[in-house]
Amino acid sequence: MRISLIIPAYNEEAYIGGCLDSVLAHAREEFCEIIVVDNASTDQTAAVASAYQGVRVVHEPKKGLPAARECGRRAASGDFLAYIDADTRLHPKWLPLAKKVFAQHPRAVSISGPAHYWDAKLWQKIVLEFFWWISSPLMYRAVGYMIYGAHFIVKRDALEQIGGFDTGISFYGEDTDLARRLSQVGKTIYRMDFYIYSSARRFKKEGILKVNFIYTMNFLWPVIFKRPYTYTHKDVRDTPHPHV
Repeated sequence: MRISLIIPAYNEEAYIGGCLDSVLAHAREEFCEIIVVDNASTDQTAAVASAYQGVRVVHEPKKGLPAARECGRRAASGDFLAYIDADTRLHPKWLPLAKKVFAQHPRAVSISGPAHYWDAKLWQKIVLEFFWWISSPLMYRAVGYMIYGAHFIVKRDALEQIGGFDTGISFYGEDTDLARRLSQVGKTIYRMDFYIYSSARRFKKEGILKVNFIYTMNFLWPVIFKRPYTYTHKDVRDTPHPHV
């Protein structure tokens, strides 16, 4: 398996280093390339990423997560494209499990799963784990497809068949839109044991109940109406210092 790792990043100078450290610690030789997509950042994201040996930085001037993902798709050469967010941390079991699943399921076009939160307080971790376990397995079984955008791996040819990412979507709902369209050409696999460590910063800024409601609605809307429920999103980075 030739797997390209793609990390979209907008003003992530405080997080991209930790993300890349985890990748190089646990999967240095496993990816055929590591690409950071600098998505119109105004801080030192590109400079921090460029300092890592073996990391290639490409630039996408159109701000928006799907635009950054699409830029990464066009820049990558792998047969499988792995996407993780800049505020995530890879662990050693992540890639071996994905390889095993793809080997066992030839019709699979993607794999994704939930997040565990590396910077949350204990009570926050417990509550967020509870929400994951009561919601995502049920939704996946009911709908038949699911991708959590913070981390997933997709077959390149399947992504090409559906025309890539919908760059008309700015943020919310883009992962469910992707899963819905991918399900038309193969099986999207969602497993609770395929997880990644992610930052809980959005939950801390906007509140756990509010964010879970927004995520739920932006899963249901693309399923039912083929469009996001929410067209805007709050930048949870602190201002005027987005690197904090």
